[in-house]
Amino acid sequence: MRRTELTHFNPIGSAQYSPLVLSAYGALLGMALVTTAASQTRGPSAAEPVQAMGEVEIKSNRDNDTQVRRESTAAKIVIGREEIDKQGDASLGEVLKRLPGITIQGTPGRGGAIRMRGMGGGYTQILLDGQRVPPGFSVDSLTPEQVEKIEIMRAPTAETGARAIAGTINIVLREGQKANPDDFKLGTSLEHGQVSEQVNWVHNLKTEGMNGTFTLSSFDSRKSDDATTHTVAAADASGALPASSSDRVRDTVSLGHRQGIHANARLQWRGEQGTSLVLMPFVIYSDYNSHGRTDLRQIDTVGGVASSRTDSAILDTQSRFVMTRLNGQWNRRLSADDLMEVKFGLGRSTYKYNFNQAPTGGTGLLLNLAEGQDFTDLSTSLTGKLTQVLKNGHQLVSGLEYEGVTRDETANSSVTDDMGDLKASTKRWAIYTQDEWKFNEQWSAHAGLRYENIVTSGTSSDGLRRNTSSVLSPLLHALWKPVPGSRDQFRMSLTRSYKTPTLYNLVALPALSRETNSPTRPDRVGNPDLRPELATGIDLAAERYFEGGGLISANVFRRNITDLIRYTINQRSNPSWAPGQNRWVSSPQNVGDAVTQGIELEAKFRLNQWWTEAWPVDIRSNMSFFRSQVKDVPGPNNRLDQQPDMTANLGADYRFRSAPFTVGGNINYNPDYNIRQSDTQTTYQGAKKVVDVYGLWRYSTATAVRLTVSNLTPSDYITGSSYMGNGVSEIARTTTRNWQNVTLRLEMKI
Repeated sequence: MRRTELTHFNPIGSAQYSPLVLSAYGALLGMALVTTAASQTRGPSAAEPVQAMGEVEIKSNRDNDTQVRRESTAAKIVIGREEIDKQGDASLGEVLKRLPGITIQGTPGRGGAIRMRGMGGGYTQILLDGQRVPPGFSVDSLTPEQVEKIEIMRAPTAETGARAIAGTINIVLREGQKANPDDFKLGTSLEHGQVSEQVNWVHNLKTEGMNGTFTLSSFDSRKSDDATTHTVAAADASGALPASSSDRVRDTVSLGHRQGIHANARLQWRGEQGTSLVLMPFVIYSDYNSHGRTDLRQIDTVGGVASSRTDSAILDTQSRFVMTRLNGQWNRRLSADDLMEVKFGLGRSTYKYNFNQAPTGGTGLLLNLAEGQDFTDLSTSLTGKLTQVLKNGHQLVSGLEYEGVTRDETANSSVTDDMGDLKASTKRWAIYTQDEWKFNEQWSAHAGLRYENIVTSGTSSDGLRRNTSSVLSPLLHALWKPVPGSRDQFRMSLTRSYKTPTLYNLVALPALSRETNSPTRPDRVGNPDLRPELATGIDLAAERYFEGGGLISANVFRRNITDLIRYTINQRSNPSWAPGQNRWVSSPQNVGDAVTQGIELEAKFRLNQWWTEAWPVDIRSNMSFFRSQVKDVPGPNNRLDQQPDMTANLGADYRFRSAPFTVGGNINYNPDYNIRQSDTQTTYQGAKKVVDVYGLWRYSTATAVRLTVSNLTPSDYITGSSYMGNGVSEIARTTTRNWQNVTLRLEMKI
C-alpha cells in the first residue's frame, strides 16, 4: 500500500509572476480601460438631432448570463442558450472551442478531448449538472440542444471540487418551460463525399404538477479517415556511423460509420414548504464500425546495403458504448434562510471493442492482430449540502460527498493470447465548508476548505494493486469594485487544486503496440505507485461591463505543480505480458515539479458601441497566451503536455434589418509547438486554423433554415514524436487529412 498525504500550502511562493506576464497584463488592461472610457464618453454627432424616447429596457438571455458572471464572487463565465445556438454546431465540443482559454485536441473537425489553459488530460474538471461525469463519458458527445448553459470556473471552489488545476466546466442540461414550444431540428451534412444525418427534438412537458423537458438526439454519421506516418530509425553500434537504419512509410485509409441516440430528461416536482424533487435520467447508445486498408513500405539499410519490403493489411474495427444513468436532487427549505440539498447518482456503462488486422502480404511487416476489450462500469454518488444565510451578509455552505466506481474488464490480444482480466474500483469521499460574504458595497469574499480521500485498487494477473491519496485544499476568492455600482471590478483567487491518477494510469492492463515494438511504438502499462499532482495557484482578473451589454476582461494565472505525472519510455526485459522479450514500454511516472502561467483576454461587444456609425455587428473575441516549464526536464520546449503558446478566436454575427437573415462566423487558431518530455523524448503538434461560417434564413417566427460550413479552409494536421538515446534514434511524423463540412438544417418550433 502507498499512502500520500499532501498538506503543505505556500501562498507566497505561488505569487511569483514573471515580469513579462505582469507587464503584458498591465499594458493590455490599461489600453482596454482607456479605450472603453473614451468610447463611452463619445456623444452623438452634432448633425444628428437628439430625440427623447423615454426609458426602454430590453434584456436577452445573454444579458442575464453576463449579470450572473458579474455578480459571482468566484470567477465564472456563463454561456446561455442564445450563444450556444448561434453558430448551429453539431456537437458541444464545437461550441466549447470558441470559449476563452479552451482548446480541443485532435484533428480539426473530428472533435477531441477538451482542455482549459492548454493543459493536458485530467487537469480540467468536467461536471454534468454539478456532478462529476461518469467514466467513459465524453462531453464532446453531447449535442448543443441538450444543454441549457455552460459554466466555466477558472479557479476551484470547495463546493465544486478542487480536482481542477486548469479549471472547471459545468454542463447544465436543458430545463423545461411550459410556455415554450418544442424545438425540432433536422440536418444533413456532406464531408468528402460522405453524407451524415442528425435529428434533435426538445419537448417541454405540459403536465400539471410537474415541470420538465425531454431531449432526444439521433445521428447517423459517416466519415473518412486518411493518414500517412513516416518513421525513420537508426541504431548506432559504434558511436560513429549507424550500423543499421530503416525508412518506413505507412498509409492508412478507412471509412467509419457511427450511429447513436442520446436521450435525457429533467423532471421536477414541487411540494409544500419549499420541497422539490428533480430526476434526470440519461441514456447514451453509440455503435461504431470502420473498415479500411493500410499499406506499409520499408527500406532497411544494414552495413551500407539497402533492401526493401512492402506489406498490406485489411483493418476492421467495431465498438459499442451504452450508458444509462439516473441523477436526482431533493431540496427542502428548513427555514427562510436554510436549505438542505441531497443529490444522488446511479449509472452503468458498458463498452465492447474489437480490432482485427489481417495482412495480405507475406513479409511479416504487419502483424496478424485480433484484439478485444470488454468492460462494465458501475458508478454511484451521494452528496448532501446545507446552505445557511447568516447575519452580516454571510452565506455558509457545508457538504459531504461520496463517489464509487467499480470496473470489471476482460481483454485479449493475439500477440500474447491472453491479456487477462481486471477487477478494479475507486472510492472517494470528501467534506467541505465555505463562506461567502459581502463586507460592503465594494468588497465581497469567498473562502473554503475541502478535504478529499481517494482509494483505488485493482486485481489482475499481477496481483492486487492499491493506491491511497488524500488532499486538503484551502481556497480563497475576493471581488473588489473600486466605486460601488461601477462597471469596473477586480478579482483575486488563491487556491490549492490537484490532479489524481486515473484508474487507467494506476492499474490498466498492458496495451501492446500494433506494429513492431519500438521507441515511438511502445507498449503502454499502468503504475500503481503514482502520487497525485498538487498545485498552488493564483488568479488575478480585471473586468469592465458595458452599459449596452458586453464586456472586456483580462485574467492572469499561475500554477506551481508538484509531482507532475508524465508518460515516459524505457526498455523492460522479460515483462509479464511478453516473457523472454525486451520491450519498449510507456508508463506514467511522477517526474518532478512544474510551473505554468498565462494571460487570458476577452472582449464581447456590438461594433456600434465603439463606433456609432457602424453596423450593429456582435463581436466575440478572445486570446490566451501560455508558458510552462517542467523543471526536471532539460530545455528548450520543456513545457507541459499538449500546451500551445497561445490560442485565439475572432467571431462576428450580423442580423440584417431589411431581411430575416443572419450571417456570422468564427476563426479559431492554435499555433504549432514542440514538447520535450524527457532528455530522450520529444513530441510535435501541428498548427490548427479552423474557419466556420453560417447563414440563417428565418421564414417565420417558428421556421428557419440554416446553412453552416465548418472547417472552411481545411489543411493537413501534423503530429510527431521522436526518441534519441541509448544508441537508438527514431523519428515519426503523421499527416492526417481533413475536409470541409457543409450542413443544411431545418429548425422549427412546434
